[in-house]
Amino acid sequence: MSYTIQSGDTFWAISQKLGISLDALQAANPGINPSTLQVGQVINLPGGGGNNNGSSGGSSSSGGGNGSIVGATGGSNGGGGYVAYSGPASAFPDPSQWASYSALWAQNSALMAFNDSPSEIAAIHRAIETVSASSGVDVRAILCIIVQESGGNVRIPTTNNGVRNPGIMQSHNGAEFNPADPEGSVLQMVRDGTEGTRDGDGLMQLVKRWGNYYEAFRGYNSGSVNRSELNDPVGATGDYVQKAANRLMGHSWPGM
Repeated sequence: MSYTIQSGDTFWAISQKLGISLDALQAANPGINPSTLQVGQVINLPGGGGNNNGSSGGSSSSGGGNGSIVGATGGSNGGGGYVAYSGPASAFPDPSQWASYSALWAQNSALMAFNDSPSEIAAIHRAIETVSASSGVDVRAILCIIVQESGGNVRIPTTNNGVRNPGIMQSHNGAEFNPADPEGSVLQMVRDGTEGTRDGDGLMQLVKRWGNYYEAFRGYNSGSVNRSELNDPVGATGDYVQKAANRLMGHSWPGM
């Protein structure tokens, strides 16, 4: 099945319009850079034969997700050491190469145990899956940005370098942990970082804007993106995207 690129299309927009997962769409087009789509360009769609000229060929979704947990199945077993990825998004591992959610959860929930109780870790797990289903953002991306930002520590201090960044995803002026409502506040922290707040974008908006996860990660960290070199800190953390990619691959390194 094929699809002809229309004005304003990104892989994210196409996945939401046609009711397919972003991961599956990217996996069906391994030789295409989502950042350089051209009107009239023909790309592959996951599935069988036929074609699509830009009208919806599957169930449409509203609010970002379609109720499915993107990235919950498939993926590798992970493992291996740190890789110094650099350059544009096309030089980073394709989502089809990421480790499985189960492998990543096992690895990262062990890190959370340094700061969180078992019930708090379970609340994070439930929140990630709930927000993935409502937003359409890959569960593995949500998990790894949580660990990247806070180690999953629900009591992580709020930072403020001109912008207030609270919670386990250090969102844009969102919610903090509330010990009187641990389940609800954990869900809200994950929702704020993924779906955004009234004051700033989350991963969902950034993936839609940039068309791939790696540029979205850079935008989440820096607010700006040098698309030719994602290790350009643009005033923030230089290796942010590189570390996120290693987390998604299930790699291990000292101090991770």
